[in-house]
Amino acid sequence: MNSEYEIRALNVKDRRTRLQVEVFLADNGLRLDAVEQYYGIFRLEEDDLLAGGGLYRDIIKCVAVRQDLREERLFNMLVSHLMSEAMQKGYFSTKVYTKPENLDIFTSLGFKLIAQSPQALFMENSLSELERYKNYLRVQRQEVTGSEMGLIIMNANPFTLGHRYLVEQAAAQVEHLFVIVVKENLSRFDYRYRQEMVAKGCADIENVTVLEGSDYQISAATFPTYFLKQVTDATDEHIRLDLDVCLRHIVPSLAATGSHFTRFVGSEPADPLTARYNQLMHEVLPSNGVRVVEIPRLGQNGAPISASTLRSTYNLALLYPTSVPYAIGVFAAQALQEELDLTPKPGLIDHQDNGAHGDMNYAVMLRSIRALEPYFIQLAAMGSTLALPTAQNIIQCGLAAEKAMLSATNGVNTHKGAVFALGLFCIAAANSFYHLQRVSSDLVCKAIKAMVQEIPSAHNTHGAAVRELYSVKGARDLAAEGYRPLFEQWLPYYREHIADEHVQQRLLLYIITTLDDNNLYHRGGEQLAHEAQQRCAQVLENFDMENLQALNDWMKTRNLSPGGSADMLALTLFAAHLIYNI
Repeated sequence: MNSEYEIRALNVKDRRTRLQVEVFLADNGLRLDAVEQYYGIFRLEEDDLLAGGGLYRDIIKCVAVRQDLREERLFNMLVSHLMSEAMQKGYFSTKVYTKPENLDIFTSLGFKLIAQSPQALFMENSLSELERYKNYLRVQRQEVTGSEMGLIIMNANPFTLGHRYLVEQAAAQVEHLFVIVVKENLSRFDYRYRQEMVAKGCADIENVTVLEGSDYQISAATFPTYFLKQVTDATDEHIRLDLDVCLRHIVPSLAATGSHFTRFVGSEPADPLTARYNQLMHEVLPSNGVRVVEIPRLGQNGAPISASTLRSTYNLALLYPTSVPYAIGVFAAQALQEELDLTPKPGLIDHQDNGAHGDMNYAVMLRSIRALEPYFIQLAAMGSTLALPTAQNIIQCGLAAEKAMLSATNGVNTHKGAVFALGLFCIAAANSFYHLQRVSSDLVCKAIKAMVQEIPSAHNTHGAAVRELYSVKGARDLAAEGYRPLFEQWLPYYREHIADEHVQQRLLLYIITTLDDNNLYHRGGEQLAHEAQQRCAQVLENFDMENLQALNDWMKTRNLSPGGSADMLALTLFAAHLIYNI
């Protein structure tokens, strides 16, 4: 029978193909959800879509077979193919999100029910990972005593004073409180950081246990709209599936026989999705024996404390103190990402091209940033104490960061200058916040000067050769001055032009014109470096995208890349975030 048909991978990014799939799914009462790949079954040499299904990591989605062909066993053929594709990608257990009428079909293919809602099922063909997680929860439960148990499930992106307040209030109402951190890595702060932040932030509360997350609770499988933060017609089904996972698997694993169990949640005055989640929680859980307590959100200056507000305003004062180094480190990496994403730029890597670089590209730069992020956090943690760290400790962490960078980039030096500049700023900013509960430009400048005095000058580097040959300042010289141009020129320029659509590109040009960029001197010598500065000044005076692109072309043909200026752009954005919350 199968010789009549063929399975094709469909490119749903192609407008025409996507429309074909969307129409097919709509005819079968479905819509196209987020998938990494979609597959269709066709008769040989024909283009009518007979059956289709998508994969998102290990999750089968959007499966449908044309109604008049549902006796042709195309469903089995399609699902078997999807399972095989998932296995080839390294997933040895496959999940499915499907309609209730498909229960028997998927059961016959070896899938087992994990959760259900009125219009959806969540199934998996192996429950070994779920059972492992449930056993882990049971062991954690056995470590505590009492019959009044409570649970909070939080994303903590990042862990704020509001999260701490919620935990404190909940812990006061039960004998023991469990906190599960959402594992899904679709948040700005990586799961490992969120897990550490919550654990450190709750460490002094005796009756609280912070637990690992799982792929089942508030995950992209059961609750994809949570990570899009929008309410759709599928939202209620996602919420009900997630609550059913909690009722079927989480609560029984954490609650002893005869115990009382409470699910705690913070009130939500702003986010419609979270507000709807809370509403359905009140409707679903109590009828299944789980009490729901909604705790009013902690406020500050007349507004509720929110992790999303912190991410948009960079206001470190909203954080629980042990979370501060994580936020500073992540914001440092974010500043590098902002510089990388700025497009177009003269002679530098961006979304458009590789500038004057033949040994690196956007993907390499991205790997470098991700590799450096944990070291920025470590450096910020060094500064979150009464005294500044020793030069030896700073150098050791810096060298470890460079090693991780080179490992991620196959030996290409992508961000060595940025590690030095942003790393020092991470320490100084964290130390300023430790002392003043804010990031002070004066204290940051003073701290950087003090640290650099103890750090020896680098030798046998391109920068050292440029300084000696052309008598210009290098990275260490700038730091020894406490980055005076940053505070006296670049930050004021950025703040003055913040409303301009192209402020970051203008700022980059301004930095190039005011900085002895060692990269320009190394690549082009003194004459070309000066000409590059003059051309940047001209484009800045007559700014438009056409002139900027022409400048990029000119720099590429002369192998000029203002890498030092790019580092200072990232540093300026980072400083603006932390000092001025912009």
